[in-house]
Amino acid sequence: MPQSSASLPRRRPSTQPATDYDVVIIGAGSAGLSAALTLGRCLRRVLVCDGGTPRNAPSPGVQSFFTRDGIQPAELLRIGLEQLRPYTTVEVRPARVTELTPGPGYFELQAEGESGRTFGITARKVLLATGVEDELPPVPGMRDLWGRGVLHCPYCHGWEVRGQALAVYGRGKIVTGMALLVSRWATDVVVCTDGPGHLSDNARRRLRQQKIRLNEEPISHLEGKPNGELRYIVFENGEKLARHAVFVHPHQHQRAGFAEQLGCQLTSKGAIRVNKHAQTTVPGLYAAGDITPGPQKALLAAAEGTQAAIAIHETLTREECPK
Repeated sequence: MPQSSASLPRRRPSTQPATDYDVVIIGAGSAGLSAALTLGRCLRRVLVCDGGTPRNAPSPGVQSFFTRDGIQPAELLRIGLEQLRPYTTVEVRPARVTELTPGPGYFELQAEGESGRTFGITARKVLLATGVEDELPPVPGMRDLWGRGVLHCPYCHGWEVRGQALAVYGRGKIVTGMALLVSRWATDVVVCTDGPGHLSDNARRRLRQQKIRLNEEPISHLEGKPNGELRYIVFENGEKLARHAVFVHPHQHQRAGFAEQLGCQLTSKGAIRVNKHAQTTVPGLYAAGDITPGPQKALLAAAEGTQAAIAIHETLTREECPK
């Protein structure tokens, strides 16, 4: 019979600090749970700190996730947590990490549980999988319709709104690129810049070439349907533009400030720079998911979590098996 994980020998070099866990994962979305699964299969002592609602919670479904296309976000995470149960070295707690401090060869963390009770833990490595927050434009109705009538990613939602009357919100190069992309899913696309669009002559020419209309009137608000879909974009001059959905590319910020506090190198857009092993510029601190540069999709976040877990396990193994 195979040995249980609890009965397997554990050897720790005398130079290696004793810690509560091998790895603490901050964040229990696709990246965090995927990393936990891989590390659990490596018999690593892991704590996953689940800080709450994920970014994609308002969305009706997670699209393009292999074998799970269209699954509800909460159901995807439920399955992920359920499949961690056989791995007894992995613990998941509803907890919000409030402090993260690097020590000599380990990290100290302070966290707050559901009851408000705080507790301290130590870990040899930490994986940040905390995700990002979207900074939606201050247009009334934008937040209320987020995830159904207001969309951020045509790869995630383009199929569901294909052939419908669509809008793209924004200005400059970003709105031009998004509009050209969205026009692959629909022929009736209007760019709404909410005031002067600051578009170059070339950008305007490209939009005209694809028969994408441009409206630079200031927007008053968005009017939605009871199911969260968009009905009208209402302009300050009183005009209404009937649209099924509007795409927007919002600014983002890190949901947690640990990377910046610890001096991790960030990109100009605020993403955490990592090397090919998901390692940040702070030794022992890794990052995966939407907080790193590149496309943002649940499937890609899960893949990054697995990649980070493999790198962490191999680093821990090298430390445990010195030359």
